[in-house]
Amino acid sequence: MGKAARDQSARDRVKAQREEQRQKERMRRMVTIVAAVVVALAAVGAGWWVAAKGSESEQATTAIAPITVDPDGSVVMAKAGVEKPVLDVYEDFQCPACKALEETSGATIKNLAAEGKAKVVYHPITIFTTPVTRGNSVRAGAAARCIPGGTPWITYHDRLFKEQPSETAEGFKINDLVAWGKEAGVTAPNFEKCVTSQEKAPAHIAYSTKILDTQKLTGTPTLKLDGKELSQDVAFKPASLRQAILDAAK
Repeated sequence: MGKAARDQSARDRVKAQREEQRQKERMRRMVTIVAAVVVALAAVGAGWWVAAKGSESEQATTAIAPITVDPDGSVVMAKAGVEKPVLDVYEDFQCPACKALEETSGATIKNLAAEGKAKVVYHPITIFTTPVTRGNSVRAGAAARCIPGGTPWITYHDRLFKEQPSETAEGFKINDLVAWGKEAGVTAPNFEKCVTSQEKAPAHIAYSTKILDTQKLTGTPTLKLDGKELSQDVAFKPASLRQAILDAAK
């Protein structure tokens, strides 16, 4: 083999080695990129999983803390002797966001009261001003006031949210409000008359006005823990809500 041929052969080997090295480098970079993407996706997936777990509703227990209705219409749900922390729940039976809160965190609120971890105070009010939605809200709120307390009150409370009408349609009709009370186990002898006559409507409206003025609410639902408003991110995440209440109890 002549010198020219040997030189060409050497150049070919160097070229082949360089090409092989470039291929290996490209493969190394590709593996690094793929690994980074996998890690990133895993992190995102973990974040979604944690968020989903935090938003997962609890299962309601069969136990219900004693329920009493105060003279002003607020409703206390707490075990005997439990005075703090206090969780105030400001809600409107016609409010879609309140319904969403009940569906998401309602079980957590009831469970914590039943466990003796919190004193829960419900404040059913009317925030709407347009005729249809306001009429629906007032009828429901006034009807709830016709129940003297006990488990039937919370059962009725939950039924009202379940049956919540559209914001553009008349709902919470008197006959339905009476029937749902009977199905909830209300036995008060004057319940039907109280609902039919909307006897409690003026008191409900007056209480709503008072609460909106004194509590400076910007809307419903609003949860306050020992007087401090909780963010919606906590209110609508059962795990976060539970932890906030447990921390307040320490």
